[in-house]
Amino acid sequence: MGTSRRTFLKAGGLAALVLAGGGAWYRATHAGTPHRFALDGEARAALHAIAPAILAGALPPEPDRRRQALDAAVAGVHTAILGLPPATQKEVQDLFGLLALAPARRLLTGVSDGWENASPEQVSAFLQDWRLHRLGLLRTAYQALHDLVLGAWYAQPSTWEAIGYPGPLKELA
Repeated sequence: MGTSRRTFLKAGGLAALVLAGGGAWYRATHAGTPHRFALDGEARAALHAIAPAILAGALPPEPDRRRQALDAAVAGVHTAILGLPPATQKEVQDLFGLLALAPARRLLTGVSDGWENASPEQVSAFLQDWRLHRLGLLRTAYQALHDLVLGAWYAQPSTWEAIGYPGPLKELA
């Protein structure tokens, strides 16, 4: 027995109404709940792969110190994001959600085997591609990642000596 066109359209219209009603109910019941950024799982792995590419020459060469510095930078990025307005936190969460989603990661970055297996060359290539991309959205995403990682890195007093920054003026502290 075949489905008539009229039945198909009615079912589609009904499904659309149900989805719209569900969305309206969700927005009404969750309107006062502020969004709070969470860096977890694959998003954290993405940041652990991206940060060394952005901090290329700034990370210490010794493996233990490098790992500690990278962990501190990732924690700093998380802290910096938590200081952003809720709407901006949601946008950054969406960016990390795309980077964590395997099909989107493959399409947008070219990283096919997951962030844990991404080579520094692959990560640097995708960052360079986003930095110069013709779509403004990807250029903006690159700038967000770049500024968050570098901001978190240079917010740490332990990194100031390498760039010759003596720290804030004693009179202002």
